[in-house]
Amino acid sequence: MKTRNTTAPKTDAARWAAVVRRDPAADGQFFYSVRTTGVYCRPSCASRLARRENVAFHPTRAAAEKAGYRPCKRCKPDQPSLTEQYAQRIARACKLIESSDTSPSLRELAEAAGLSPYHFHRVFKAVTGVTPKAYTTAHRSQRAHKSLAGRSTVTQAIYDSGFNSNAPFYAKSQELLGMKPREFRAGGTNAVIRFAVGQTSLGAVLVAATDKGVCSILLGDDPEALVRDLQDRFDRAELIGGDAGFEKLIARAIGMVEKPGLGLDLPLDVRGTAFQQRVWQALRKVPAGSTISYAEMAKRISSPNAVRAVAQACAANPIAIAIPCHRVVRTDGSLSGYRWGIERKRILLDREQAA
Repeated sequence: MKTRNTTAPKTDAARWAAVVRRDPAADGQFFYSVRTTGVYCRPSCASRLARRENVAFHPTRAAAEKAGYRPCKRCKPDQPSLTEQYAQRIARACKLIESSDTSPSLRELAEAAGLSPYHFHRVFKAVTGVTPKAYTTAHRSQRAHKSLAGRSTVTQAIYDSGFNSNAPFYAKSQELLGMKPREFRAGGTNAVIRFAVGQTSLGAVLVAATDKGVCSILLGDDPEALVRDLQDRFDRAELIGGDAGFEKLIARAIGMVEKPGLGLDLPLDVRGTAFQQRVWQALRKVPAGSTISYAEMAKRISSPNAVRAVAQACAANPIAIAIPCHRVVRTDGSLSGYRWGIERKRILLDREQAA
């Protein structure tokens, strides 16, 4: 059974139902006016519910004003919604994190957003999907990646990345980099990655694994391009062609491409931000043959305002099919972008639904 997707109200009956339940998800999709008061509102307006016979619907704010209605003073439909205002405030805090040499305190970030620390922490997590601390750590991780690649010493890179001392950085080095700092800086020296490439009906598939689990499943038309993709991140890692035992893994991956509903019941060694990990874990719980919208996935991980971040996490997924980002679609059910090609996404979904 498919996951039900929330779509924009297309009939007056559906729009009225959204007004009755004061559905914030309908905000921006239409506006409604009340003949007896002469005002127009958002669907989520908390004002007293008008009688149905006095209500008309308008596709845009301009259409409501052209019909002679003025904006409601309570929900202020002519101004950015509260969600948009919060997003703008949180964006200011994010820029402060990204531009600061050291990690701003929670109070400093809250002041930049014009909110109390408690309220800021709650809104920040609702908008971005992660806490301010997790966002700061993820940003420092990105800076560490870049700095380690170009600095002569690990110590200099640590301070350039916003860590105040060596200890916190080394404590998180495995989580942030996937290996010890000196190994990362050396382009993956001492890291051992086994890999193999096979052919499927959808093109080439590359499977790579560390001693902890599968770290990459890549799809494409050119096997050599897939190998180069694997090498790009750690150009000095020890890449070892899979032995007979590893060939069994590539066979399972090929079988999964041909019958994606089978899944891949193996340990995964995939690293990402705290938010990405939440999305990827939730993706693995979407049943084969079902689809889910980006908005519904955001709600499922308790971050309803982080739809764009969910889409970005899907695009960053390095393990095709086993982490089934192909099951995420637009709100109207249409297919959106896919890291390995929209046609492959369509075929994978068709195969699952036909099984």
